[in-house]
Amino acid sequence: MKHMEEIRVPQPPRARVLLCADLKQSDMEEIEKTKSALEIERILCSALVSDVPQPKQRILLELYTNLVLFCREKNFNREQTSVLISIVKNVHQFNTETPLNNTDQCFNYCSELLLCHSVRRPPFSIDLFNSDQVTEILSYFINTYMRHYFLYKYIFTPEVLLDLHLSYTGLPEVTATEETVRSETPISNNADETRETVKKKQVTEEVQQNAASPTMKTIETDSTKQGSTPKSELRTIVQREVGDEVMRLTAQLQQRLQQSAEQLNSAISKLETNVQARK
Repeated sequence: MKHMEEIRVPQPPRARVLLCADLKQSDMEEIEKTKSALEIERILCSALVSDVPQPKQRILLELYTNLVLFCREKNFNREQTSVLISIVKNVHQFNTETPLNNTDQCFNYCSELLLCHSVRRPPFSIDLFNSDQVTEILSYFINTYMRHYFLYKYIFTPEVLLDLHLSYTGLPEVTATEETVRSETPISNNADETRETVKKKQVTEEVQQNAASPTMKTIETDSTKQGSTPKSELRTIVQREVGDEVMRLTAQLQQRLQQSAEQLNSAISKLETNVQARK
C-alpha cells in the first residue's frame, strides 16, 4: 500500500552572485537602446520566457518589463538591471516550487540575494548596490511581488489532487451469480434471443424451486430483499459523510486562506515599517 508523500516547504538555495546569469551583455545593450515597452518585452521573451506557455508567459513578461522600467527610473546601470531581474526570477522560482505558504522564506531569500550583491567580499559577494538602492529595491519588491504573492503561487504552482478510493469488507458479493448465469447462457448474435433464453431459464428454475420447497423460496426472497437494503443504506451514509467532509474541508481551506492573507498583510506592514525606519 502506497502512502501519500508529505509535502514540505523547501528551503531556499544558497545565495550566489547572479551577474549575467540570465541576460547576456548583448541583451542588456538592446534593452538599453530601445524605449518601446513592446520591444523590451520581445527581448525579455526570447532571453527568459521563450519556453513558458501562455498565459503564464504574459504574466512573467509584465513582471520583468516593469522591473526594467523601475531600474530606468532609479538610473540603474546594465549590471544592476540584469542582476535585479535575475534576483526576482530566482525568488519567483523558489516561490512556485511548493503549493504551501513560504512567504517568509521568499522574502528572506530575496534579502540574502540583495545582501550578496551589496557587500564587497569576493568571490562570495560584490558591492553592486548601495544601502539606499537596497532599501528602494526592497520597497518595490514588497509593493509589487509580495502583494501579489498568492496570485503568483495560484497561477504558477501545479495543482495538487487528492485521489480517494473506498473499499468495504463484509458485504455480500453478487458477481458470482451473475457470472454463473453468463457462463451457462449460450452465446448468440441476437440480443433478443439471449434475453429470452435467460428469462426461460429463470422461469424454469423458479418453477422447480417452488415445486420442491415453497418455504425455501420465501426465505430466499426475504434474504435477497434484506441483502439489498443495507447496500442502499450504506451508499446513502457514505454519500452523506463524504459530502459533510468536503464541506468541512472547504470551510477549513477558506479559513486558512483568510489567515494566510492576514499574516501576509501583517508581514508586509512590518517590512514597510522597517524600510521606512532605515530611511
